[in-house]
Amino acid sequence: MGDFESVIPMLEGEENLIAAVQQIAKALETNKNLTSDARKILSDLGTQLSSMTKVSENMDEGVNEIEERLNVIQDKVMNWEVDQSMIWDCGPEEAYEYVKAVDEARKLAESLESLCLNKHSEENELLRRAHDVLQTAMGRLEEEFRHILVQNRQPFEPEHVSFRSSEEEVVDEGSTVSFGDDSVEDVLQRDSISRGSEEYIIDLVHPDDDCLFILGVEKLSIEDVVRMEWSTLNSKIRRWIRAMKIFVRVYLASEKWLGDQIFGELKSISSVCFAEASKASMLQLLNFGEAIAIGPHQPEKLFRILDMYEVLADLIPDIDALYTNEIGSYVKTECQDVLRRLGDCVKATFLEFEHAVASNISTIPFAGGGIHHLTRYVMNYIKTLTDYGDTLNVLLKDQDREDPISLSPDMSPVAEEDNMSESSSCCVLPMALHFRSLASILECNLDDRSKLYKDDSLRHLFLMNNIHYMAEKVKASELRNILGDEWIRKHNWKFQQHAMNYERATWSSILSLLKEEGTHNPGSNSVSKSLLKERLQSFYLGFEDVYKSQTGWLIPDGQLREDLRISTSLKVIQAYRTFVGRNANHISDKYIKYSADDIENYLLDLFEGSPRSLHNYNRK
Repeated sequence: MGDFESVIPMLEGEENLIAAVQQIAKALETNKNLTSDARKILSDLGTQLSSMTKVSENMDEGVNEIEERLNVIQDKVMNWEVDQSMIWDCGPEEAYEYVKAVDEARKLAESLESLCLNKHSEENELLRRAHDVLQTAMGRLEEEFRHILVQNRQPFEPEHVSFRSSEEEVVDEGSTVSFGDDSVEDVLQRDSISRGSEEYIIDLVHPDDDCLFILGVEKLSIEDVVRMEWSTLNSKIRRWIRAMKIFVRVYLASEKWLGDQIFGELKSISSVCFAEASKASMLQLLNFGEAIAIGPHQPEKLFRILDMYEVLADLIPDIDALYTNEIGSYVKTECQDVLRRLGDCVKATFLEFEHAVASNISTIPFAGGGIHHLTRYVMNYIKTLTDYGDTLNVLLKDQDREDPISLSPDMSPVAEEDNMSESSSCCVLPMALHFRSLASILECNLDDRSKLYKDDSLRHLFLMNNIHYMAEKVKASELRNILGDEWIRKHNWKFQQHAMNYERATWSSILSLLKEEGTHNPGSNSVSKSLLKERLQSFYLGFEDVYKSQTGWLIPDGQLREDLRISTSLKVIQAYRTFVGRNANHISDKYIKYSADDIENYLLDLFEGSPRSLHNYNRK
């Protein structure tokens, strides 16, 4: 036991414990009572303990060296924290030495972490110091990097970007439209939307949200957007459309390119940095789109909403290519959600427009019987929508519609039969079905308005004018390819029927006065001069009444006006000439108030929209 007692005082501390165990192993190894196997085990234990002692001695030397190097690095890092100047401004050598020191601090921390230190050991405190130095240095490097970007950023203005078609950043003077606006044709002109930009990459871009400020995009809440007047909102939507294209295809593309240049093969780090740097601005732009989508479904907004939908749909492949990591997937999901909401808004707004047309009623007849503002508005509305044909056919394809043309008023049996065969065709596109429905709703509205006229002649003139306008608008535009030649043929037939009905309602009773029947004396074949005189005077009174009222009526289309004048003149002049010529021997010249040429010239004054009277008439 004496050998064991001699090593007991050494059992304090890890190093002493190892030495003591070695002494015990040696003492036991000389004991002759032990078996050969036991001696071998003790011999191996002694060897291992000796190795442990050497490792422990080496570790002590390594930790001491780490602490010395860390002290040097810490002094270097903290000295730059006191200095207010930028490291990179002091030259490349200083910058290289600083980065080299930071990299060494990283390696020292990794070495300490590999030792599996006890939480309460001095070495673990050294590891915490190394982490603190690294954190301070990384913060400084971030400031230096930002400084480099800001100092070297390029002066970039959006107007320097060349798109295949440009948009003016102006506010439409007549952007607030209603069914009563005369200027609706001028208002509903679609801005050209670029389907892409020429490749344009800038090396360094503005920090934070400066780019959105330059692009004229301000941060707005959903409540701000919903409460905004349409004229102001219209301008902001146009800026948003332009900003989206430049932001994604120039700013984000440049940011992505710059990150790839800096991080090289570290693609995952580059993607994370890009997503984090751009996410806030991208979501700000998307929030505006969401605010528009959930706002009121006002018909005048439809074109701008379609513009927003199309530009976002066009940019989604670019956005998907830019955001490739898990963090970026949130941005891609938001883009798809906003696109879907804009699409739903388009459908709801179009249906709201149909409802607005159907419910736009009046109790006052439209003065002059010309082309109603509603007709101009609706036809120019759907004409402008043809520019969005592909988009509308996608968005409207799930809307089940009843046969729209069957709602049209005054449909002839032949037309109805033709319509049934046409509507059963599987080739009719969704947009065509909706446009036919809208045209039918408009015709029903016009038919109701025509019933406000007490004069049947004016009722038919009003319907003739408006249906002719509809047919001509379709014939002369892309609507022809959507509604089809058959639709045009049916509406040509309709307005011609109203033209004939106008002539019948206006002139039948007047021209009946010029017929030979009833002009003879009772019981003889002699002509009654008094009856001829009475008939002629009644004709003049009827003609003057027509002249007085129908010079105030309006046929805006020059060709239609001329055609109706000629058709009317042929009937009236022929009947008048025949009557006067046949009865020339029975009627005194003093009762002939107007010559046939006078009547013909007076008919040329009809439908100009300015009431005149033959009693004080002075022809120029």
